[in-house]
Amino acid sequence: MKSITQSLLFFLAMGVFFHPACADESPNILFIAIDDLRDWVGHLGFNSQVKTPNIDRLAKRGVSFSQAHCAAPLCNPSRISLLTGIAPFRSGVYGNGEKLRDQLPNAITLMQHCRESGYDVRGCGKIFHGTAAYDSKSWDEYFVPVLTRASGRSRRDPRLPKSVWAPWGKSDMDDEDMFDGQVARWAVSELAKPHREPFFLACGFTKPHLPWVVPEKYFQPYPLESVALPPFKSGDLSDIPAFGRKLAREVYDPSGEKNFATPGGDHANVHASGQWQTAVQAYLATISFVDAQVGRILEALESSEYAQNTVIVLWGDHGWHLGEKEHWRKHALWSVATRTPLIIAGPRGSHSTIDIAENEVCRSPVSLLDIYPTLIDLCGLPKRSGLDGCSLVDLLKNPSQIRNRPVVTTFGFNNHAVQTLRWRYIRYADGGEELYDHFRDPNEWKNLAIGSQHSARIMEMKSHLPKRNRR
Repeated sequence: MKSITQSLLFFLAMGVFFHPACADESPNILFIAIDDLRDWVGHLGFNSQVKTPNIDRLAKRGVSFSQAHCAAPLCNPSRISLLTGIAPFRSGVYGNGEKLRDQLPNAITLMQHCRESGYDVRGCGKIFHGTAAYDSKSWDEYFVPVLTRASGRSRRDPRLPKSVWAPWGKSDMDDEDMFDGQVARWAVSELAKPHREPFFLACGFTKPHLPWVVPEKYFQPYPLESVALPPFKSGDLSDIPAFGRKLAREVYDPSGEKNFATPGGDHANVHASGQWQTAVQAYLATISFVDAQVGRILEALESSEYAQNTVIVLWGDHGWHLGEKEHWRKHALWSVATRTPLIIAGPRGSHSTIDIAENEVCRSPVSLLDIYPTLIDLCGLPKRSGLDGCSLVDLLKNPSQIRNRPVVTTFGFNNHAVQTLRWRYIRYADGGEELYDHFRDPNEWKNLAIGSQHSARIMEMKSHLPKRNRR
């Protein structure tokens, strides 16, 4: 009898009797971040050309938010705010130059909170700003891909002038040669391992961030002659305040890390070169590339023993202009720069106790700040005070309901946008204002803040601006 007991203890120690997760255990979290992905994913319908079958497949098994907005239209402040739950106007993290622990030395990140709650927290790729390991307090393990090829032979269009900042084009590299291909491979290997504790698995993809250079096969679904340009109005900046025009024509980092003007603006350079269509094609191809990497991870999860007890969150860190409002990149407070995909899906299996609707799109505006408190509720983590977001659990159960909570986006000190279901109000630190009616003007072509007709609406929207802004 003693030998049997000793053998049993040995096998338990070796993990032989590991069982798949059950409904009464804490769910695993698969956390997928995508860099510079605007709202161009198939299921949202904002662009009819884009092909994202894997992201769309994920949307069918959960709730997708068509009005998800970042807290800041720049990588570092967007990600730090999402991962700490603290808005930029409270943290003072406005640009890519600020450091998390310099500004928020006592912040408890989402990953820290999971670690303290018994999760095994692992990451790879770009989660915080930058692709190396960042903030040791947040991780049990962080994998940085080591590439066998530093770069591929990019067949950049020779017609691109040197003034065009984006070296887009087709590469001779395979998926596995790419940084994001390595991130996907790491995640697949993690899902094949036995895990004793619930895991938080963070996978950060760098595309479709510049440069838009991906394997040639991802360009093939987008023949250049069929690529449609985004909506554009000549002279669109004529009714925009001076600071808004400044944002449109410069690469602007509020931290001062990188502020430089591009003569005539990026839009003028791309437009003059005749390469606008080529740029849009390359951005679409890069989206399809990262969609394929997401698909690899989803297939690995679905075939693993964790499929029935894993919550999936997929998010982009901000939007991206492709010529709209005579602007390229992010660095602005218009909705194209702040709106990004957000999908939350529950575990597969009828025994799951997590109540998330399937194949639904929620139209209410939400913030990426809401992810932290939502995961606390979904996963039964200890409650935390001091978070600026609001749990989305009610919307996940009933996506058709309207949430009357405006979303605030901040870009630099005291520059804010306020988004409701219908209206978008922008207020710059110098007093400049913009107001758009998204029901009648989804492209934000007419600034209604000029004149007094909408003064009452402006006063109501202004009431949602932060009362204090940290310098």
